[in-house]
Amino acid sequence: MTNLDQIYINNLKFYGTHGLFPEENKLGQRFYCDLIIYLPLKDTGLEDNRATKLDYIAVVHLVKEIVEKREYLLIETVAETIAKEVLEQFPLVKEITVKFTKPHPPYNIEFDGLGVKIHRTKNDYLE
Repeated sequence: MTNLDQIYINNLKFYGTHGLFPEENKLGQRFYCDLIIYLPLKDTGLEDNRATKLDYIAVVHLVKEIVEKREYLLIETVAETIAKEVLEQFPLVKEITVKFTKPHPPYNIEFDGLGVKIHRTKNDYLE
């Protein structure tokens, strides 16, 4: 990881249809998402200038669109898609950590959920 500044967007809650089982795709379920966005914030903080600021709400709307309007088999794919699209669509963002959780997977075992956590940089998606 770098010495970049961080913005946290925590405990986003969405309803989506991701999963390996047909009932998950048909009925849907809740998903939680946490983001750590790495970017330089010094100029923004010193200048108090909206032009150098990341639009947090635009990031949240992008994540909402990915989780609620698309369908994936794997939560790993959801997390990777979030990371890739945030890095591509927001030039100020240099790195991102995405934690994506399925709190109530449809298994006959009691536990608090399962999830993935990934960290990506812009360089990870250069072609």
